Amino acid sequence: MLRTIDLRGSRPTPTELLALVPRAATDVGAALEPARALIDDVLARGEEALLDQAERFDGVRPAAVRVSAGELRAARDGLDPEVRRAVEATIDRVRAASAAQVPPPERTVLGPGAVVEQRWQPVGRVGLYVPGGKAVYPSSVVMNVVPAQVAGVSSIALASPAQAAHGGRIHPTIAGVAALLGVDEVYAMGGAGAIGAFAHGVPGIGLDPVQRVTGPGNVFVAAAKRVVQGITGIDAEAGPTDILVIADDTADPDFVAADLVSQAEHDELAAAVLVTDSADLAQRVLERVAARAEATRHAERVRQALRGEQSAVVLVDDLEQAAAFADAFGAEHLEIQVADPDDVLARIHNAGAIFIGPYSPVSLGDYAAGSNHVLPTGGQSRHAAGLSAATFLRPQQVVRYDESALRAVAPTIATLSAEEDLPAHGEAVAVRFHEHP
Repeated sequence: MLRTIDLRGSRPTPTELLALVPRAATDVGAALEPARALIDDVLARGEEALLDQAERFDGVRPAAVRVSAGELRAARDGLDPEVRRAVEATIDRVRAASAAQVPPPERTVLGPGAVVEQRWQPVGRVGLYVPGGKAVYPSSVVMNVVPAQVAGVSSIALASPAQAAHGGRIHPTIAGVAALLGVDEVYAMGGAGAIGAFAHGVPGIGLDPVQRVTGPGNVFVAAAKRVVQGITGIDAEAGPTDILVIADDTADPDFVAADLVSQAEHDELAAAVLVTDSADLAQRVLERVAARAEATRHAERVRQALRGEQSAVVLVDDLEQAAAFADAFGAEHLEIQVADPDDVLARIHNAGAIFIGPYSPVSLGDYAAGSNHVLPTGGQSRHAAGLSAATFLRPQQVVRYDESALRAVAPTIATLSAEEDLPAHGEAVAVRFHEHP
C-alpha cells in the first residue's frame, strides 16, 4: 500500500534529498487566480458575495453571515457535557503552554545613558479561520483563539464555513467552543472569500479588517492567504497534513502503523511517511497499516492517502541518514520512536512539532498535549514555525539615549553617514550639539 524508497547504500546530498522527498500533488499557484476572483467579489459586493459563495461551495445559503449573540449562547449552553469538559481541559493545557511563548521585556544597557529596550506588542485585531470540510474541528478553535488571547490580542474575529446539515449555520460545536472562549464576533463564511473578508473588511456586516489571519484550510484558503499577504499578516499557507515517523527495530509496529493511519484519515492528500533503518520493522509496519486501513471508519480516504505519491516507507542505512531525510522533508508532525531518541533529536532542525517516544503520538498533540496543532505543512517547517502566542506578537525596540550617550556615538554616526553619502543623517546628530556644517 505504501511505496518504498530505498536509500540504503547511498548518501544523497541535501539537494538530492529535497528531490527525493514525497510530496502531494497540490499547487497553490494554480489556485491563485480563482482565489483572487473570489476575494475581489467580496471586496466589490460584501455580504452578498459571501452568501453566494456559501451557496456555491457549501451547498447552503445562510440567513446571515454574522452569527448572532443568541446563537452563540445557545451553542455554548448546548455543548455535550463530556465534550465541554474535554474542551475545557484542552484550553487549560494550551493556555499554560502558550504562556511560556511570550518573551519577557528585555533592557540592554550599552553605556551610561544608552539603553535599548525590547518589548513584544500584540497585534490589535486578528481573523481566525476554522475549516469545515471532512471533519469538525473544535480543537482548532482552541488552538487559534487561546494563543491570541495569551498574547494580548484585544479584538478577535472567527470564521467557519456554513453547514448545510445545520441550516446554513456554522457547526454548533464550533460556535459553542468560540462562545466558551469569550469570542463574540463569529461569521458563517469559508474558503478564499472568508480570508478576503478578513483582510479587507466587510463594512455592511460590521467586519473590520484584521492585522493577521491564521488557521488551517484547503488549497484555496492557502492561495487566498498568499493573495492577501502584504495587506494583512498570515501564519502560513497550510495545506494537507503530514506525518513522518523515524523508527528503529525497538519501535512497536502497531503503534507506528496506527499513527500513520491517524494522519491519513484527514485527507486523501495527507502524507504518511516512515523512515527506518530496519527492513524487518518496515515489513511489520506495512502489514499492520494494511490491516488498520481496512478496519478504520474512513477506509477509502485512508487508502487513497497511503497509496499517493506523498506517502512512503523510506529505508536508510542508519539513523543519521534518517534525520537528514527528515530535515529535507520538513515534517508538520515528526515522531521519533527509537532506542535513543535524544541522539536523533539533536540532529533534527526542521519540524513543526516533534513527538518523542512511543507514548507521545501525534493525536496527543492534536488535542491534549498543550502544544499547538496549527503547524506548517508541505515542507514549510524548513522555514516557518507553528502557531503560537509569538504569532500574534511583534518585537519592538525602544531606544533611550541621553545627551552624553548620543555625544559618545556621534563620531560613529558621522563616519557611517558620510560613507553612505547621507550627510543629513550626520547633521541630525550634529545639530543637537550646536555643530553646524
